Amino acid sequence: MNTISKSDSYAAAGVDITAGYKAVELMKTHIARTLTKGVSSDIGGFGGLFELDLTGINKPVLVSGTDGVGTKLRIAFLMNKHDTIGIDCVAMCVNDIICCGARPLFFLDYIACGKNYPEKIAEIVKGVADGCVMSGTALIGGETAEMPGFYPIDEYDLAGYSTGVVDKDRIIDNSTIKSGDVVIALPSSGVHSNGFSLVRKVFDIENNDITVPCDSLNGKSIGETLLTPTKIYVKPVLALLDQVKVKGISHITGGGFYENIPRSIPKGLCARINKSSVKVLPIFDLISKTGNISERDMFNTFNMGVGMSMVVSEDDVEKSLAVLKSNGEDAYVIGSITQSENRIELI
Repeated sequence: MNTISKSDSYAAAGVDITAGYKAVELMKTHIARTLTKGVSSDIGGFGGLFELDLTGINKPVLVSGTDGVGTKLRIAFLMNKHDTIGIDCVAMCVNDIICCGARPLFFLDYIACGKNYPEKIAEIVKGVADGCVMSGTALIGGETAEMPGFYPIDEYDLAGYSTGVVDKDRIIDNSTIKSGDVVIALPSSGVHSNGFSLVRKVFDIENNDITVPCDSLNGKSIGETLLTPTKIYVKPVLALLDQVKVKGISHITGGGFYENIPRSIPKGLCARINKSSVKVLPIFDLISKTGNISERDMFNTFNMGVGMSMVVSEDDVEKSLAVLKSNGEDAYVIGSITQSENRIELI
């Protein structure tokens, strides 16, 4: 820990430099769990270094993604639980990257706060490290910015960035999708990290107790259920890509089915989704009922229990389901590809 750098004047303005040093010391054990053989730098430098192993990759293409957690953070504040929100941050980046068929390599986080409480910052980073371990990604750097007067002292924002690599010849670009192909669903763990502005309004979380156990949520509270971390799909998807020709992948985030699935479907073709096949989680039924939200708006806002969809040839369906199941994903078929200009139809 740096014991030389200290500014009484800066501290009087609300920024405690020494708190930053303590936070870094506390988070080092979490960061150590994420290190892979490509990491070439220690935490605390001006930049994170990563040596790229291109074994087996003929035409390397780097794929990058950045995202935050959004207003789900408000649930973390109200529940005073900060050790899982970092998983969401990692998930929102790496789940996007694998839609191209890329393997995420490293991750960097950015935390802005009103006051640097080292133990709280370390809790947040623990979640980030957990997400990195789940995705096989190295946490090689980050930034914690104490911004008094800009953020309330007990609040913070969290964002992240990740880079992955894929062989150019193996990029998933939807060009081979054709009529008759099949759409497979990978279940979500919950609301994930999208639609929380609507969720907060529906449950009026500022004026209601979200810690009370709820029968319709199997005894869990609304707050606990909403804080369920976003599922990370990197390892099962990469395992599938090694054995099956996957033609298209969609990460179901903000905009739900209607916005995200068409992003992996070429023009002139349509993903026809059977609504009755979708295994809707109880939290979405509760949101719909409490907020009197139409079915279409639900499918146009939330993942509805499907965190990722994949398009494969009809001949590869059984093998795909078997590979995904052997890698911990209870995947199932939700639709097929047909000729249409609609891009997506829910029937």
